[in-house]
Amino acid sequence: MADVVLHAVARPERGSRPSGRIRRAGRVPAVVYGLGEEATSVSVGARELGHILAGEAGANTLITLDLDGEQHLTLARQIQRHPTRGDLVHVDFIRIRRDVAVTAEVPLEVTGEAPGTRQGGILDQVLFHLTVEAKPADIPASIDVDAGALEVGDQIRVGELVLPPGVTTPQDPDDLVVHVTVPRVVEEAEEPAAEGEEGEEPAGAPAAEAGEGSEPSAE
Repeated sequence: MADVVLHAVARPERGSRPSGRIRRAGRVPAVVYGLGEEATSVSVGARELGHILAGEAGANTLITLDLDGEQHLTLARQIQRHPTRGDLVHVDFIRIRRDVAVTAEVPLEVTGEAPGTRQGGILDQVLFHLTVEAKPADIPASIDVDAGALEVGDQIRVGELVLPPGVTTPQDPDDLVVHVTVPRVVEEAEEPAAEGEEGEEPAGAPAAEAGEGSEPSAE
Protein backbone atom coordinates (compact mmCIF):
# COMPACT_ATOMS: atom_id res chain seq x y z
CA MET A 1 0.00 0.00 0.00
CA ALA A 2 1.48 3.33 -1.05
CA ASP A 3 1.78 6.04 1.58
CA VAL A 4 1.12 9.76 1.25
CA VAL A 5 2.91 12.78 2.67
CA LEU A 6 1.02 15.19 4.91
CA HIS A 7 2.62 18.37 6.18
CA ALA A 8 2.21 19.04 9.89
CA VAL A 9 2.91 22.13 11.99
CA ALA A 10 3.86 22.10 15.67
CA ARG A 11 1.05 23.30 17.93
CA PRO A 12 2.47 25.00 21.04
CA GLU A 13 -0.90 26.00 22.50
CA ARG A 14 -3.49 23.48 23.64
CA GLY A 15 -7.03 23.89 24.85
CA SER A 16 -10.46 24.60 23.40
CA ARG A 17 -9.85 28.22 22.37
CA PRO A 18 -6.57 27.65 20.51
CA SER A 19 -8.09 24.53 18.90
CA GLY A 20 -11.08 26.58 17.76
CA ARG A 21 -8.81 29.11 16.10
CA ILE A 22 -6.94 26.30 14.35
CA ARG A 23 -10.18 24.85 12.97
CA ARG A 24 -11.40 28.24 11.76
CA ALA A 25 -8.10 28.54 9.88
CA GLY A 26 -8.89 25.35 7.97
CA ARG A 27 -6.67 23.03 9.98
CA VAL A 28 -7.22 20.08 12.32
CA PRO A 29 -5.68 19.81 15.80
CA ALA A 30 -3.83 16.52 16.21
CA VAL A 31 -1.30 14.67 18.31
CA VAL A 32 1.52 12.34 17.23
CA TYR A 33 2.70 9.57 19.56
CA GLY A 34 4.03 6.03 19.71
CA LEU A 35 7.24 3.98 19.40
CA GLY A 36 8.37 5.21 22.80
CA GLU A 37 8.73 8.81 21.64
CA GLU A 38 7.22 11.84 23.32
CA ALA A 39 3.75 12.90 22.21
CA THR A 40 3.75 16.02 20.04
CA SER A 41 0.80 18.35 19.44
CA VAL A 42 0.47 19.36 15.79
CA SER A 43 -2.05 20.60 13.26
CA VAL A 44 -2.63 19.45 9.68
CA GLY A 45 -4.63 20.76 6.74
CA ALA A 46 -8.29 19.79 7.07
CA ARG A 47 -8.84 19.50 3.31
CA GLU A 48 -5.70 17.45 2.73
CA LEU A 49 -6.48 15.04 5.56
CA GLY A 50 -10.10 14.79 4.44
CA HIS A 51 -9.00 13.71 0.95
CA ILE A 52 -6.71 11.06 2.44
CA LEU A 53 -9.40 9.58 4.69
CA ALA A 54 -11.88 9.55 1.81
CA GLY A 55 -9.50 7.47 -0.31
CA GLU A 56 -9.67 3.73 -0.95
CA ALA A 57 -7.68 2.75 2.15
CA GLY A 58 -9.39 5.29 4.40
CA ALA A 59 -7.99 5.35 7.93
CA ASN A 60 -5.54 2.58 6.99
CA THR A 61 -3.65 4.83 4.58
CA LEU A 62 0.01 5.08 5.51
CA ILE A 63 0.62 8.75 6.22
CA THR A 64 4.14 10.16 6.36
CA LEU A 65 3.91 13.27 8.50
CA ASP A 66 6.44 15.91 7.50
CA LEU A 67 7.04 17.82 10.75
CA ASP A 68 9.80 20.44 10.66
CA GLY A 69 11.74 18.37 8.16
CA GLU A 70 11.39 15.13 10.13
CA GLN A 71 9.47 12.22 8.61
CA HIS A 72 7.10 10.18 10.80
CA LEU A 73 5.35 7.13 9.34
CA THR A 74 1.89 7.05 10.94
CA LEU A 75 -1.66 5.78 10.83
CA ALA A 76 -4.62 8.01 11.67
CA ARG A 77 -6.58 6.79 14.68
CA GLN A 78 -9.23 8.17 17.07
CA ILE A 79 -10.70 10.30 14.28
CA GLN A 80 -13.22 12.70 15.80
CA ARG A 81 -15.82 14.50 13.69
CA HIS A 82 -18.47 17.10 14.43
CA PRO A 83 -21.72 15.22 15.23
CA THR A 84 -23.85 17.12 12.71
CA ARG A 85 -21.55 18.75 10.15
CA GLY A 86 -19.09 15.87 9.92
CA ASP A 87 -16.09 18.23 10.03
CA LEU A 88 -12.83 16.78 11.35
CA VAL A 89 -12.37 17.90 14.95
CA HIS A 90 -9.30 16.03 16.17
CA VAL A 91 -7.06 13.15 15.06
CA ASP A 92 -4.42 10.97 16.70
CA PHE A 93 -1.48 9.91 14.56
CA ILE A 94 0.25 6.75 15.79
CA ARG A 95 3.88 6.28 14.82
CA ILE A 96 4.54 2.88 13.24
CA ARG A 97 7.40 0.92 11.67
CA ARG A 98 7.26 -0.75 8.28
CA ASP A 99 8.71 -3.99 9.63
CA VAL A 100 6.37 -4.35 12.63
CA ALA A 101 2.80 -5.64 12.40
CA VAL A 102 -0.02 -3.35 13.48
CA THR A 103 -3.73 -3.84 14.17
CA ALA A 104 -6.30 -2.36 11.80
CA GLU A 105 -10.01 -2.54 11.00
CA VAL A 106 -10.62 -3.56 7.37
CA PRO A 107 -14.01 -3.43 5.62
CA LEU A 108 -15.55 -6.66 4.34
CA GLU A 109 -16.98 -6.47 0.81
CA VAL A 110 -19.49 -9.16 -0.20
CA THR A 111 -19.10 -10.21 -3.85
CA GLY A 112 -21.01 -12.57 -6.12
CA GLU A 113 -24.70 -13.36 -6.37
CA ALA A 114 -25.85 -16.02 -3.91
CA PRO A 115 -28.00 -18.68 -5.66
CA GLY A 116 -30.15 -18.80 -2.55
CA THR A 117 -31.47 -15.30 -3.27
CA ARG A 118 -33.01 -16.61 -6.50
CA GLN A 119 -34.84 -19.19 -4.41
CA GLY A 120 -36.46 -16.56 -2.21
CA GLY A 121 -33.71 -16.29 0.41
CA ILE A 122 -32.27 -13.05 1.76
CA LEU A 123 -28.52 -12.37 1.85
CA ASP A 124 -27.77 -10.93 5.30
CA GLN A 125 -24.34 -9.47 6.09
CA VAL A 126 -23.72 -9.55 9.85
CA LEU A 127 -20.04 -8.49 10.07
CA PHE A 128 -18.90 -5.43 8.13
CA HIS A 129 -15.33 -4.95 9.40
CA LEU A 130 -12.60 -7.42 10.31
CA THR A 131 -9.79 -6.82 12.80
CA VAL A 132 -6.51 -7.79 11.15
CA GLU A 133 -2.83 -7.82 12.05
CA ALA A 134 -0.23 -7.17 9.36
CA LYS A 135 2.80 -5.10 8.50
CA PRO A 136 1.71 -1.62 7.37
CA ALA A 137 2.37 -2.25 3.67
CA ASP A 138 0.34 -5.50 3.78
CA ILE A 139 -2.87 -4.02 5.21
CA PRO A 140 -5.52 -4.49 2.49
CA ALA A 141 -7.98 -1.76 1.56
CA SER A 142 -10.77 -4.35 1.93
CA ILE A 143 -11.34 -8.10 2.08
CA ASP A 144 -13.69 -9.84 -0.36
CA VAL A 145 -16.31 -12.27 0.89
CA ASP A 146 -17.39 -14.54 -1.98
CA ALA A 147 -21.10 -15.30 -1.60
CA GLY A 148 -21.41 -16.81 -5.10
CA ALA A 149 -22.08 -20.35 -3.84
CA LEU A 150 -24.42 -19.68 -0.92
CA GLU A 151 -27.73 -21.54 -0.95
CA VAL A 152 -30.60 -20.93 1.46
CA GLY A 153 -29.33 -21.76 4.95
CA ASP A 154 -25.63 -21.49 4.00
CA GLN A 155 -23.25 -19.17 5.84
CA ILE A 156 -19.68 -17.89 5.89
CA ARG A 157 -17.76 -17.45 9.14
CA VAL A 158 -14.51 -15.62 9.89
CA GLY A 159 -12.51 -18.86 9.80
CA GLU A 160 -13.57 -19.43 6.17
CA LEU A 161 -12.38 -16.05 4.87
CA VAL A 162 -9.47 -16.00 2.42
CA LEU A 163 -6.99 -13.46 3.79
CA PRO A 164 -4.19 -11.89 1.72
CA PRO A 165 -0.60 -13.07 2.30
CA GLY A 166 0.90 -11.67 5.48
CA VAL A 167 -2.50 -10.89 7.02
CA THR A 168 -3.95 -12.65 10.07
CA THR A 169 -6.94 -11.96 12.27
CA PRO A 170 -7.37 -12.32 16.05
CA GLN A 171 -11.15 -12.50 15.71
CA ASP A 172 -13.08 -15.62 16.70
CA PRO A 173 -13.18 -17.94 13.65
CA ASP A 174 -16.79 -18.80 14.52
CA ASP A 175 -18.00 -15.19 14.17
CA LEU A 176 -20.71 -15.06 11.51
CA VAL A 177 -19.96 -12.88 8.49
CA VAL A 178 -22.82 -13.47 6.05
CA HIS A 179 -25.64 -15.97 5.54
CA VAL A 180 -28.71 -16.60 3.40
CA THR A 181 -31.86 -16.69 5.48
CA VAL A 182 -35.44 -17.69 4.79
CA PRO A 183 -37.73 -14.64 4.83
CA ARG A 184 -40.36 -14.57 7.49
CA VAL A 185 -43.85 -15.05 6.06
CA VAL A 186 -46.87 -13.76 7.88
CA GLU A 187 -49.11 -16.76 8.29
CA GLU A 188 -52.80 -16.39 7.71
CA ALA A 189 -54.91 -16.50 10.81
CA GLU A 190 -56.34 -19.92 11.43
CA GLU A 191 -60.08 -20.43 10.97
CA PRO A 192 -61.98 -20.53 14.29
CA ALA A 193 -62.83 -24.01 15.51
CA ALA A 194 -66.12 -25.34 14.18
CA GLU A 195 -69.01 -25.19 16.58
CA GLY A 196 -70.32 -28.49 17.85
CA GLU A 197 -73.52 -30.16 16.74
CA GLU A 198 -76.80 -28.61 17.82
CA GLY A 199 -77.41 -29.30 21.48
CA GLU A 200 -73.69 -30.19 22.00
CA GLU A 201 -71.27 -27.89 23.83
CA PRO A 202 -67.70 -27.49 22.57
CA ALA A 203 -65.13 -29.24 24.70
CA GLY A 204 -64.05 -27.19 27.67
CA ALA A 205 -66.96 -24.69 27.48
CA PRO A 206 -68.80 -23.93 30.72
CA ALA A 207 -72.41 -25.20 30.95
CA ALA A 208 -75.06 -22.52 30.42
CA GLU A 209 -77.16 -21.53 33.38
CA ALA A 210 -80.83 -22.50 33.12
CA GLY A 211 -83.30 -19.72 32.49
CA GLU A 212 -83.21 -16.78 30.15
CA GLY A 213 -81.19 -13.80 31.30
CA SER A 214 -79.61 -15.56 34.25
CA GLU A 215 -76.20 -14.24 35.44
CA PRO A 216 -73.05 -16.28 34.83
CA SER A 217 -71.55 -17.86 37.91
CA ALA A 218 -68.68 -15.95 39.53
CA GLU A 219 -65.16 -17.37 38.99
